[in-house]
Amino acid sequence: MRFRVVPAAYVLLFRGTGSDAEVLLQLRQGTGYRDGHWAAAAAGHVEADESVFAAACREAAEEVGVKIDPADLEPLTAMHRTHGNRDPVDERVDFFFGCHRWAGEPQLMEAAKAADLGWFPLSALPDPVVPHERYVLDGLRENVLPTITAYGF
Repeated sequence: MRFRVVPAAYVLLFRGTGSDAEVLLQLRQGTGYRDGHWAAAAAGHVEADESVFAAACREAAEEVGVKIDPADLEPLTAMHRTHGNRDPVDERVDFFFGCHRWAGEPQLMEAAKAADLGWFPLSALPDPVVPHERYVLDGLRENVLPTITAYGF
C-alpha cells in the first residue's frame, strides 16, 4: 500500500511584530481532537481540487470571518507530522502561514467547535496549546523555526 498523508492549512493571524507580536488563538471544543487546547484561529484540511492557499483563505473566512488575500499569506513552515500509529488519518503534512493583513474583525464563527477566541503575546501563550502548534509558535518566538519540520518521528 502506498503511503498517504492528509494536507492541512493553518493561518496564524498576527498583530504587531517582533517581540511585541500577538497571535490569535481559539479554544477548541466539541471537535473530538484536543478539545480544551488553544489552537490556531483558522486551520483545516485542504479539500479536493483546492490549493493550500485557497484552503487557508477559506478556513480563515469560515472560522473567524475574515477575508484574506492569498498574497498576504506568509509561508512559515511545512510540517511532516505523525502520531506513529500507522493510521492514515494521523499522517499529516501541515502548511503554516502567518498573516498580518485581512479584511473584517476576527470573531468566532463556529461556536460548536470553539469556546473562546483571544489574542496572546508569543511570549505569554495560554496553556495548553495543541503540541505541534506550540512547537511552531515557540519556534517563531525564538526565531529558530525551520522552513520544513518533522514532528512525532
